[in-house]
Amino acid sequence: MSPASPTTRTAVRRHDREIIALALPAFGALVAEPLFVMADSAIVGHLGTPQLAGLGVAAALLQTGVNIFVFLAYATTAAVARRLGADDLPAALRQGLDGIWLALLLGGLVVATVLPTAPWLIDAFGASPTAAPPGTTYLRISALGIPAMLVVLAATGVLRGLQDTRTPLYVAVGGFSANAALNALLVYGAGLGIAGSAWGTVLAQWGMAAVYLTVVVRAALRHRASLRPDLAGIRASGRAGAPLLIRTLSLRAVLLIATVVAARMGDADIAAHQITLTLWSLLAFALDAIAIAGQAIIGRCLGASDAEGATAACRRMVLWGVVSGVVLGALVALVRPLFMPLFTTDQSVIDQLTPVLLVVAVTQPIAGVVFVLDGVLMGAGDGPYLAGAMLVTLAVFAPVALAVPALGGGLTSLWWTVAGLMMATRLVTLALRARSGRWAVTGAVRA
Repeated sequence: MSPASPTTRTAVRRHDREIIALALPAFGALVAEPLFVMADSAIVGHLGTPQLAGLGVAAALLQTGVNIFVFLAYATTAAVARRLGADDLPAALRQGLDGIWLALLLGGLVVATVLPTAPWLIDAFGASPTAAPPGTTYLRISALGIPAMLVVLAATGVLRGLQDTRTPLYVAVGGFSANAALNALLVYGAGLGIAGSAWGTVLAQWGMAAVYLTVVVRAALRHRASLRPDLAGIRASGRAGAPLLIRTLSLRAVLLIATVVAARMGDADIAAHQITLTLWSLLAFALDAIAIAGQAIIGRCLGASDAEGATAACRRMVLWGVVSGVVLGALVALVRPLFMPLFTTDQSVIDQLTPVLLVVAVTQPIAGVVFVLDGVLMGAGDGPYLAGAMLVTLAVFAPVALAVPALGGGLTSLWWTVAGLMMATRLVTLALRARSGRWAVTGAVRA
């Protein structure tokens, strides 16, 4: 059949409509987390550079505490979408509820670990004597919101698997609005300083979790799915997510190594690194919106035993990733002068930011393809390969990043290793797997 045939054009338009319908709302939901940190950074940044530097280290640790468990969303999305494609909605909801119970258990363990070790963690990641006290305060308070965010991850995965990305968008908009208002009120209105920023974020996070739980529980009751914790189901969710946990730990190790190196360069460097990392995370989540659409579409197609449709959707989403990366890179380059004053008026921080943001801008097309392929393989349940690929990436990145200061490099060189070397390595490993076709395993449950 010719690529230009009416049937092919119709299929392409159908894929485009479906990608847009899922990706646009997913974008709004995905940017909630970096927007939380951006709001905190913008408000705390005007308290002073030590506070912003402390927030930089604490935020990196908190994001690690949440994002290492992102498999709660990704694995749940793939599993629920496969069940949906196989036309078994009650089983899909039951699987999602198992993920939510697992999220609550893991969240409690993380809080119990972080609270007593907060000062040591802040010091271990290179905070200066002036940045350590505000960083410790922010970390201890904000840790109380981690269980809520893990519930949000799992419940979001349930809804994405059901091809619903609109509800997460509405919750994200409400959560971000509440977070910004509470931060401003508690930091300046109540005079709580950086502690007020942390409490505002915790309250917003638990509000989001409450809304998600209400939506998922109502759906489960409508379809007569049991709400009780099922130990076998919880263990199955954990086993399915284990390879993605390894993959995510490796990715977080990359970002934490970069933060440690930047922190030891000085307060201005870590402050600029925090602002850059916040923007980079926002861009990553924006690109990941297409990947989220990919997880839902790929999982559903494979669950319905439509490997050809899954492959066609993958090709189309890669094109979307390239175009989106080019657009986002151009926007970053253009808005740099307007972006930097939002976070700091310290000229030494701005001087560090200027070249680093250009590095972020020019590497966005690579990032666009990487995130799309990551999502496709997650939607296919190809976790073991993703784990191995990310371990390879960490092995390539770590020695180069750690050598940057010894070789006389600064923050710009460090970001070439993050946005350039690390992302290029991921591109190679993911593209090889996508071309092989071995990821397209069909059935309601991946064998």
